[in-house]
Amino acid sequence: MLKYANYDIVCQEVPGEVSLAINITGCPCRCPQCHSKYLWADKGQPLTPEAVDGLVAGEAEGVTCIAFMGGDASPAEVDLLARHIRQSHPRLKVAWYSGRTVISGEIDPRNFHYIKVGPYISHLGPLNARTTNQRFYRVLLGGQLVDETHLFWRK
Repeated sequence: MLKYANYDIVCQEVPGEVSLAINITGCPCRCPQCHSKYLWADKGQPLTPEAVDGLVAGEAEGVTCIAFMGGDASPAEVDLLARHIRQSHPRLKVAWYSGRTVISGEIDPRNFHYIKVGPYISHLGPLNARTTNQRFYRVLLGGQLVDETHLFWRK
């Protein structure tokens, strides 16, 4: 079962969106120089559809997107939560930040509006560096991915 440590309202994880970013614990990626090592441990509150509904109800004002930060230990569960949001909260967009190098075959990209993949590799830089290995995709209606990483780059 997925668990989460905390959440916050953020404006930089998904361009043009005010996101409720939910930090999922139990991260198996263990990226060197990770800025969120506290998310490696399997601890926190269960992240169920009911928990997501509660977070949305409590923090919905101004929020346009739910961003799952992690969840690589169980992509299928992230997919189920994304599908739940699409059905129960159709005004909200759904994003997933994965530390894996490829999009998991356990998810249906059509359940998401945005997907970011790629571990943090310090010498390549974060998502806002032109040299980054990470990729941020917009998911079109048919499930096709459009690379929009450039939206993070400093002008």
